[in-house]
Amino acid sequence: MKVKCVICDKICELDDQSLLAKRLRNRPIHTFMCHECHERISKRTRDRWASGKFVLHLPAEGRKGLRS
Repeated sequence: MKVKCVICDKICELDDQSLLAKRLRNRPIHTFMCHECHERISKRTRDRWASGKFVLHLPAEGRKGLRS
């Protein structure tokens, strides 16, 4: 199965019987990211966490009922 990375548009080949290929085939809303892009984003996220300037914005407790 050929898939395209959503960030760099690199085309990769996946085994048709792999779990990732089955997930992408059965749930088209899921996107594919190549290994290089995944590692680059992971490294930058870890660097932001280590800098101490990373703020995780969690939803407010009172807003839970508004989405329903």
